[in-house]
Amino acid sequence: MKLLIFGPTGGSGAQLLTQALDAGHDVTVVARDPGRISAAGHARLTLITGDVLEPRTWEAAVGGHEAVLSCLGSRDRKHPTTVYSQGAANIIDAMSQTGVRRLMCLSSAGLEIPPETPLPQKLVTRFLIQRLYRHGYTDMAAMERVVAASAVDWTVIRPPMLTDGPLTGRYRAAVGRHLANPRRISRADLAHYMLSHVEDHDTWQRTVEISS
Repeated sequence: MKLLIFGPTGGSGAQLLTQALDAGHDVTVVARDPGRISAAGHARLTLITGDVLEPRTWEAAVGGHEAVLSCLGSRDRKHPTTVYSQGAANIIDAMSQTGVRRLMCLSSAGLEIPPETPLPQKLVTRFLIQRLYRHGYTDMAAMERVVAASAVDWTVIRPPMLTDGPLTGRYRAAVGRHLANPRRISRADLAHYMLSHVEDHDTWQRTVEISS
């Protein structure tokens, strides 16, 4: 497939890029600092210097791709951000103009606390995690609303805590519902799920929760 990846320099995005190239896909990445792309020079990789918040830097390259995969993130916990919501809006607008239909994007399991969550975990999520990541979560929630209101074939993936563990191919996923006891998942397994479900119509217009 011809894939377009945003956020390829983060942990999840880097795993996604590596696995996509290893699987034989043709990949275009948009990065503010292409020098951080370890796979630079790969025959099936196209690098675009751009910022998701400045669509003029990359929107001309969207056409012709079969899917867009967003691993956008913000490392700034102290200040509000729009990289998720405005980034998604810009991506969807460019997709709509070029006829690209398929979108997968990462969010977080921390946005919601399922009713059956054990009390200790519920308290940690509510009073520690959601407060620590409040700016990112606020914008992720806005991103999910933007994506859900769009006309593209979207999937929002909500992983729990991410680790740098190995690719195992063993994980659980719940499509359109809460997943029981989400704990953690490696970035490698998260990337594996994304690539293996790009063409899975059962995940279209659905939020997916995933965990090891």
